[in-house]
Amino acid sequence: MFIIAIDFGTKSIGIAIGQKITYTANPLTTIKYKNKIIFWKKIKNILEKWKPIFIIIGLPLNIDGSMQTITKKAIKFSKEIKSKFNIDVKLQDERLTTIEAKSIIFKQKGFKHLKKNKIDSMSAVIILESWLNKQRKNKK
Repeated sequence: MFIIAIDFGTKSIGIAIGQKITYTANPLTTIKYKNKIIFWKKIKNILEKWKPIFIIIGLPLNIDGSMQTITKKAIKFSKEIKSKFNIDVKLQDERLTTIEAKSIIFKQKGFKHLKKNKIDSMSAVIILESWLNKQRKNKK
């Protein structure tokens, strides 16, 4: 029973996969928005391959928790995913995930690996693990 997480961006999205048994996630891929048809086909292929029980989409908020322009775009994107693929979508606060993702990649692999696609998919891992940890705490 897999869960997919998406780090939403206006030029690309990072994708991670995880599950509730071990409360862990792993980076999967990054998809660029170059061509809308290809973009949605790639998402469809991932959903068909992994058959997630739902999708977590990162909600980009300002540091004070207020909404910004990209927040509205992420909400619109989440509704589009739900509508196109008939799958449950949950939103997860993603404040500071990019900074954390860069830090993790730098510590593990060094400066040369700080590439946008790796940062996006690692941000999706952080979003998913944050959601999973919240679920584990609520379970106790």
